[in-house]
Amino acid sequence: MTSILVTGSSRGIGAATRTLLAERGAGVIGHATSASDGTTVAADFASPAAPQMLWEEALDRAGGAIDVLVNNAGLFDANPLDSSDIEWLDKWEETLRINLTAAAQLSRFAVRHWLERGVTGRIVHVASRAAYRGDSPAHWHYAAAKGGMVAMHKSIARAYAAQGILSFAVAPGFTDTAMAGDYLASRGGEELLRDIPLGRVAQPEEIARIIAFCALDAPESMTGAVIDANGASYVR
Repeated sequence: MTSILVTGSSRGIGAATRTLLAERGAGVIGHATSASDGTTVAADFASPAAPQMLWEEALDRAGGAIDVLVNNAGLFDANPLDSSDIEWLDKWEETLRINLTAAAQLSRFAVRHWLERGVTGRIVHVASRAAYRGDSPAHWHYAAAKGGMVAMHKSIARAYAAQGILSFAVAPGFTDTAMAGDYLASRGGEELLRDIPLGRVAQPEEIARIIAFCALDAPESMTGAVIDANGASYVR
């Protein structure tokens, strides 16, 4: 059985991914910021120690071997330009820690785990259209974090392909989650949808299908790829 750690699995894309992977027969260990149960580990990525704690607990629950890491956890919180200096900086650093640094820590633990055991492994990074197109004036930090995630993903793919350690990234546009819903409402809702040729935002299950493909089915030669899923709102 393939053992998979999925971060941010309590809702939205992460929850849909967790469900689909379990249906495919994988052993899935979930993650949430606070809630913990028999299949979910609680870890608040605002704390620098949390990713290591999550990795070690997940490894223990998986019987000492994790085959796939899905870096999905994220924070999407507006940071207006006219905030106070300390508020602006705090939100910037929090967003980078949760969206990028925690994913980097977990990726490091995963790569070391596979190298030490001499086995193959896969990482799937859930990035964003914002990594390429940028985002709103209140979301510099979010776009920067996702751009950093894509650069990290490409570096991992290039560095460890020869050892059978593969890295994939998915770059969704707007997805029908609570997080994106709040943003759509704040940016005009239907007005913003006109920028999406498909005429609608993605469903979490659509993105989950791409993640599951990368985690279980994608051929080795696809390592390093970034898969766009944005309804043609940004075509590279």
